[in-house]
Amino acid sequence: MKLRFTQRAVQDLADIANFLRSRSPAGGANVRTAIFDSLQILTEFPFAGHLQSVEKLRKIVTRKYSYLIYHEISPARDAIDVITIQHSSRKREFQDN
Repeated sequence: MKLRFTQRAVQDLADIANFLRSRSPAGGANVRTAIFDSLQILTEFPFAGHLQSVEKLRKIVTRKYSYLIYHEISPARDAIDVITIQHSSRKREFQDN
C-alpha cells in the first residue's frame, strides 16, 4: 500500500521538525527516523493499530518518542491516508474505541 499525507499531516511533520531542530538536531533526526520507521511498518501491516472513536480512523504509536500517527485505510485506492501526527503529551482529539 502507498502512503498519502493530508496537508495537516505534512504540516505536523514540519512543525515537529522545526520544534526539535532548534533544541537538538540529532534528536530531531532520531524522531524523524522513528516516525518514518513506523510509517514503513504501516505499509506492510496496514490494519495495525487501534481503532478510534471516529469511523475508519486508526492509530499507531511510534516505538520510541510516543508520537501518534492517525490514519485511514483505503483498500480501493490501495492507500493509507495519514491524517495527523501528534505527540502523545498533547491533548487528543480522537479516542480509542
